[in-house]
Amino acid sequence: MDHQDTPAPPAPLSPAVAGSPPPGVAAPGYDRSALVPFVVHLGVGGFHRAHQAVYLDDLARRGETGWGVVGVGLHSSRMRDALAPQDNLYSVVVRGAEHDEVRVVGVLVDYLYAPDDPEAVLERLADPRTRLVTLTITGTAYPADDGVDPSVPEVAADVERPHAPGTAFGYLVEALDRRRRRGTGPFTVLSCDNVQHNGARTREAVLATAHLRDAQLADWIAAEVAFPSSMVDRITPETSPEDREELARRYGLRDRWPVVTEPFSQWVVEDSFCAGRPALERVGVQFAEDVLPYEVMKTRLLNGAHCALGYLGSLADFRTTDEAMADPRVRAHVEGFLAEASALLLDVPGIDLQGYCATLLERFSNPRVGDQLTRLCRRGSTKVPEYLLPSLRQAVDQNRPRRHLVLALATWLRYLRGVDYAGEPIDVQDAHADRLTAAALAGGTDPGRLLHQRDVFASFGDSVCLHRELHDALEALEAGPLEAVSAVCGSTPGAPAVRGAAA
Repeated sequence: MDHQDTPAPPAPLSPAVAGSPPPGVAAPGYDRSALVPFVVHLGVGGFHRAHQAVYLDDLARRGETGWGVVGVGLHSSRMRDALAPQDNLYSVVVRGAEHDEVRVVGVLVDYLYAPDDPEAVLERLADPRTRLVTLTITGTAYPADDGVDPSVPEVAADVERPHAPGTAFGYLVEALDRRRRRGTGPFTVLSCDNVQHNGARTREAVLATAHLRDAQLADWIAAEVAFPSSMVDRITPETSPEDREELARRYGLRDRWPVVTEPFSQWVVEDSFCAGRPALERVGVQFAEDVLPYEVMKTRLLNGAHCALGYLGSLADFRTTDEAMADPRVRAHVEGFLAEASALLLDVPGIDLQGYCATLLERFSNPRVGDQLTRLCRRGSTKVPEYLLPSLRQAVDQNRPRRHLVLALATWLRYLRGVDYAGEPIDVQDAHADRLTAAALAGGTDPGRLLHQRDVFASFGDSVCLHRELHDALEALEAGPLEAVSAVCGSTPGAPAVRGAAA
């Protein structure tokens, strides 16, 4: 239950406080000095601290202390500056619909900031104790389909200055080279990024980087190193100043950077490791021979629905997911989107897709998580092609119901104009914002200028029926975003397909 407000001054998080925390806060409950640093994680952010680290913390609480984590920051020192005074301890606030659960996570035994001391990071990776390296470096860190580009300065640094690499993959290659030369053996590289085929994508990037240096090294990595895929899922909004203050006020705990998250958490991992693995099945992780069905389910449903919700909700001037979902028209659109997208999926082992969609609606509506819509709208030119367009392409090819899928894409096209219905600017946070916004403004309700941006839409611009359907949706959006839901989709989720045959 939630702890009542207390007049006592909040206690700064420290080892002593973690050992005997304020009422309502769960202590780690294990000897942190017994943790063995078998895991190195590259890219420590809110999601890792709410997801993978929590699973490993759960394992330590069950007595398995052989999987302590060393965190590595690659681009910003903010996390180091927050965690160092707290001996790398931090709190996780799980916000259910009615009450919180607060815990102190102790599994992070050290934190290194790579730009300050790349050698320390490389030696930690090369340490014989390191058996598993996990990644949350974001989808944009992975090379495009045309592979690693040695003309990019960061990639050039991987080759020319391997002692001070420019990318995460450069660190992995140099560390693996040191292990090969020393006879230490490989470690497993486990991507936890929200990228389909993330294991294969990581392997390709590492091997391509290694080939730029040494073909024999690349061959050794290909033969010895495991790159399992994984699917991860837990909504983790950005921590706000209000979150910090609420933790201090309600629970008497002062944390420089707590993590706020939802009760739901899922992790599906391909069971392919080369240096042993933690027994994560003991704490709810699902190991599978093939992760792809789970990846497709998650990206097309959760991430796809996030796109549908984010752009429509933002255009309708909502700020958070729960505010938007409280509007019946927004909820009907998300329900319809999930109905259309889930109908296109094959069976997923052990998953009831209808129940999964119902869970998503509940998660999006949680008023105590309130994910910011601006976060969902970032990097649309990366997210939409991966999360939304595959469902729409399939629906067009098979002439399946797609009104909600079409409207979801149309709301992004309208959002790209960079101005809302009141004439106020929208901050389009996208690597290609200038080009896409110019095309959106020039095209208006004609989607052609955007659809012919082939680096984003591939061959979508060649579809006559999709062009017409998007034009109709954009015309409907001229009257307003919520009005468009009624005009284009009606009130019934999974409405019949828009007129027109497959392209």
